[in-house]
Amino acid sequence: MNIKEATPDFFKPDFGLENAGIKTDKNVFWNYSTPALYEEAVKRQEANLVYGGPLCVSTGKHTGRSPNDRYFVETKDIEGKLFYNKSNKGIEPKYFDKIFAKVQAYVQDKDLFVRDAYVGSSKASRLKVRAITECAWTNLFVKNMFIEPAKEELKSFVPEFTLICLPKMKVDPTTDGTVSETAILINIEKKMVLVIGSEYGGENKKALFTIMNYLLPQKGIMTMHCSANVGTHHDSAIFFGLSGTGKTTLSADMTRGLIGDDEHGWDADGIFNFEGGCYAKVIRLSEEAEPQIYSTTRRFGTVLENVVFDPQTGKLDLDDDTLTENTRACYPLEFIGNSVPSKRAEHPKNIIFLTCDAFGVMPPISKLSPDQALYHFISGYTAKVAGTEKGVKEPTSTFSTCFGGPFMPLHPSVYAELLKKKIKEHNVDCWLVNTGWIGGPYGVGHRISIKYTRALLNAALDGKLAKVHFTTDPVFGFQIPTECEGVPSEILNPADQWADKAAYMEKYEYLAKAFIENFKKYEAGCTAEVLAAAPKVKAK
Repeated sequence: MNIKEATPDFFKPDFGLENAGIKTDKNVFWNYSTPALYEEAVKRQEANLVYGGPLCVSTGKHTGRSPNDRYFVETKDIEGKLFYNKSNKGIEPKYFDKIFAKVQAYVQDKDLFVRDAYVGSSKASRLKVRAITECAWTNLFVKNMFIEPAKEELKSFVPEFTLICLPKMKVDPTTDGTVSETAILINIEKKMVLVIGSEYGGENKKALFTIMNYLLPQKGIMTMHCSANVGTHHDSAIFFGLSGTGKTTLSADMTRGLIGDDEHGWDADGIFNFEGGCYAKVIRLSEEAEPQIYSTTRRFGTVLENVVFDPQTGKLDLDDDTLTENTRACYPLEFIGNSVPSKRAEHPKNIIFLTCDAFGVMPPISKLSPDQALYHFISGYTAKVAGTEKGVKEPTSTFSTCFGGPFMPLHPSVYAELLKKKIKEHNVDCWLVNTGWIGGPYGVGHRISIKYTRALLNAALDGKLAKVHFTTDPVFGFQIPTECEGVPSEILNPADQWADKAAYMEKYEYLAKAFIENFKKYEAGCTAEVLAAAPKVKAK
């Protein structure tokens, strides 16, 4: 029996593709199940079924996001609101119209897979999205990553935004106003996203995240590039950080309920996940260190991106970075045994800022005052980890506003003011955690053990760490604990780990000055209290 013919009528809504200006003479596969999408992906030679049951795909030349190829269409809707930077570039509406006309022509003789989904677990603020993809596996990616409507909701589903993903199509940079044959176009006025020329799944989820970060703060709802979990006493925690800093790994704690690993909102009722799944880095993943995430790489329903496998046995080699360092697993949130079904929790008790410090001068953990928290939130110091963007081969120190600058289209002060209000209103403790290097910079020192990071986090989250003695860092001003159960005291202060103390001071002062220099572009929008939280470097 043909699966397409067997699909129940309620999977196809009354509001069809023609409402988005899309028409095809071929097949349209509406809201297919996971097994049906597996069958289509393998049959079309898009993917391989590997040992344990995952679907494994190669995303070609795009194994990470391509920020230079993303554009906001400069309509009147965004005038005066967009904070322009490397990832938030404008493109004239005439180019969008020209490219969309090419899209319409391109899909006319293509089979299309359509997925209706919610972005956001809060009914009050979720976004109805329709994804139209030319690849079956991309449709499964969207199915895993976002929240499925109930079957009875599909018949009357009317999307508020349409995502069209055509990785095999190309644009023409000589005529289409782009810099390459790849384009990710966000059109707020027409409520549409085009992902063209990139098969990397992360482009789709981050485009929708960016839209939420544009829409919700204008309604007074905080949006965050963070993971979140919750303890048995309803003590939720937020983990801010860029890709590769440990958001997914550290929030997947078997003793706490997982709310989500990447994208959340914070409204009057508490925190809520934007997504229905996780998108975890799996390079050199081990069952011993990360058992829950590891188990998803051996499970039917998981989509693996760019993971190397044996063509004879189908067995994975998670240590092989031949294709990229940025190997990924996309799986439904419920694959994590202690995930929270509602994907929601009460207001957080703790906020964790994760930084992967390539200089090796940040302490493994330090406590921040509210104003210091805002300073570090706006600064967003970390390192780009190899593979998450094209051309990044090794960790590179960087500042990414709000720990998610590429996805935050409004001015940073918008997000900072919302966070400040939430911290004060709910008396939240704030911590800065270094998951990067200690004992020296990248190439000299080593990355801190995840065992120690987890011990420090657990002590912070259960309130024990707040009761120990702290010393004040003379330059950055944060509070460094002198002891923590299960952690050698000598690693708590980074200066104690460096053999060359003069070299430590040089890197330490260099990083402090880098913070100050980076923050100059935000000074005009900050209070005197936040400005006073800057590092104190003596003039020479």
